[in-house]
Amino acid sequence: MAVERTNRDIKSLIGQIADGEIMLPEIQRGYVWRASQVAKLVESLYLGYPAGTLLLWKTDEGAETRTAATGSSQGLPSVMPLYLLDGQQRLTSLYRVFKDHPAAQIVFNIETEAFQNQSNATLRSPKWVRVYDVVGPEADSFTLQMQLRSAGLSIDNAEIGRRLKALESISQRDFHMEVLHGFGYEEVTQIFVRVNSGGRPLKTTDLAMATLSARSPGFLGELEKESARWADHGYRAVDTNFLIKAITLSLSISGKRTSSVSRLTTASRESVAEGWERVRRGLERVVPLLSEQLLVPTSALLSSVSVLHPLIVFYGRLPASAKVDPEVEKGLLYWFLAASGSNRYGGATDSALTQDVNALDSDEPVRALLANLRLDEKGFRVSARDLSGRNIQSPYIMLSYLAAAHSGAEDWWAGGPISAVAEGTDKLQYSSLHPAGQLRNHPNKYSSAEINELANIVFVSPQTAKNMIGNRSPAEYIGEVQADDLAAHAVPTADPRVLEFDGFREFLVARRALLAGRINALLERFRPSFIDAGDASSASSEAPRRSLVLTGYGAGSRTMLLAEAQAGTQHWVGRIDTAELDAALDAAASGLDSDVTVAGESAPLAVDEDGITLPVGPFRLRGTADQWRLALKEAFSDALPAADCPEQELQAWVGEAEEFLLTDLGVQRP
Repeated sequence: MAVERTNRDIKSLIGQIADGEIMLPEIQRGYVWRASQVAKLVESLYLGYPAGTLLLWKTDEGAETRTAATGSSQGLPSVMPLYLLDGQQRLTSLYRVFKDHPAAQIVFNIETEAFQNQSNATLRSPKWVRVYDVVGPEADSFTLQMQLRSAGLSIDNAEIGRRLKALESISQRDFHMEVLHGFGYEEVTQIFVRVNSGGRPLKTTDLAMATLSARSPGFLGELEKESARWADHGYRAVDTNFLIKAITLSLSISGKRTSSVSRLTTASRESVAEGWERVRRGLERVVPLLSEQLLVPTSALLSSVSVLHPLIVFYGRLPASAKVDPEVEKGLLYWFLAASGSNRYGGATDSALTQDVNALDSDEPVRALLANLRLDEKGFRVSARDLSGRNIQSPYIMLSYLAAAHSGAEDWWAGGPISAVAEGTDKLQYSSLHPAGQLRNHPNKYSSAEINELANIVFVSPQTAKNMIGNRSPAEYIGEVQADDLAAHAVPTADPRVLEFDGFREFLVARRALLAGRINALLERFRPSFIDAGDASSASSEAPRRSLVLTGYGAGSRTMLLAEAQAGTQHWVGRIDTAELDAALDAAASGLDSDVTVAGESAPLAVDEDGITLPVGPFRLRGTADQWRLALKEAFSDALPAADCPEQELQAWVGEAEEFLLTDLGVQRP
């Protein structure tokens, strides 16, 4: 065994990737970098900063590979390929920039020497140069310089040429390479785990996948094939990470379980194979059950994909042809609705999953599952107050959609049953009943939280939003919709005033009540007989005393984020540094923790298996990366003037912080 040390420039490395001479082994993870991280890498190379080391593996034995996220197919190598163990994110990013990948359109400001992803603003400005136009195979440096010289820049012609030359020369920058010779697959896997644990921290699922790949080459390919299959059925969240967790939960069918994926690294090959068969058997039953009986066509509706796991374990341990008592099946669907609506897996999921999967060993699994939710006696109901302040991130989004679907709601433009997502995507499709643009400019000064409420959302197609709703108030277009379909969509029509922009707040009150009624009617269809309908009550019957609101303030490129929290009788307000938060979320995409200034003090933004957490006053604010990005987008969708942002900063919270989910932003809870 030996380690060869050498150097190779970026242009040569990209050529080797294109020719299939550098490939990704199966143990590698997927490509995760955001455009801002790619821009920072190119900037570092431009400034002459160290590019880091690449670790590769050379073997005479064929190794299982995975497709690189380059956007183009690799050629057939004329020599034995090298397998990339460390440096995938960097090399893939550079390949995408040098090959003009649409998601890597990095641009360079010739005046300020800044780098970022292409935007509408950079497209309009002659000061921004596409990196590909300088480093690509058809780059015309002379023509580009002539264009820049006539752009009225603050730098002279000689400096323009120097900066373009520096940018062009990044293709000659060297990477230091270490190539492993004579190592076996299992040993290389251990090296991969150790090396990558020092960069982007390996999640336990990464470790499990690497270990499984070493023991059973080709197994990761099986997982990816199964994932692709369910993606075609609308369940794109059933990815390889989900399947790894599902196998862990299915390793045994009795006795104490654990949801920790680390268990897979010590399980026998036979045990893993049996668990994998149970997972596939469970998915064969669960996805059709949810699609056909509950009308859940896509995993995009789920507040957490973890809610599928107990159902998969339940059905996976049964023979394929086994019949399930209709009352039990109905009860499982009721639990699914209640667990989703109450956000059972919105926070740390491991303990909840362990609890719920163990409950399946009970003689009455439905009762045991509901007992974990404390709903085995009183059941689950939704009140109008529960819907107050909720937006599309709320776990009630699925219940609202299903309430409409089970009521026979149709699309107002195209006709036919409503659809949760546009065909071929997992992006929810909906429209505001009262158009947001009109509400933002209304004299009543409606807030973003009000405008974006779930009670102002209707599940119709973009064609309906464009061709029927447009910028009109409901009063103007409501006559074009059948009365029974308005009822199916829970649109209030009894009081004409609520259909005008002036009556928007009254509209929200009326629609919350109608939505709650529709949701409760849906829940009643699946309520187990052992729950007395008369005893069912909402879990939020006490007075609200927990809330958190994020408000964006901005002026040009200057932005501020204000957090306002209520915890019991205590009120707290603090600013969050927007630039730091944005950079920290970029780092979180690579699994790295960061610090963010909150109320004048440094607060740790931590990444774990269940999401991203940041202490914000009395709360530990938790959510997924997508939820964080959406929360920021919502906060700044109707940003207030920066001059209106309160100057006074309250002191950092000194008491113990409680977990608060991003899905509950703007909502008061008991």
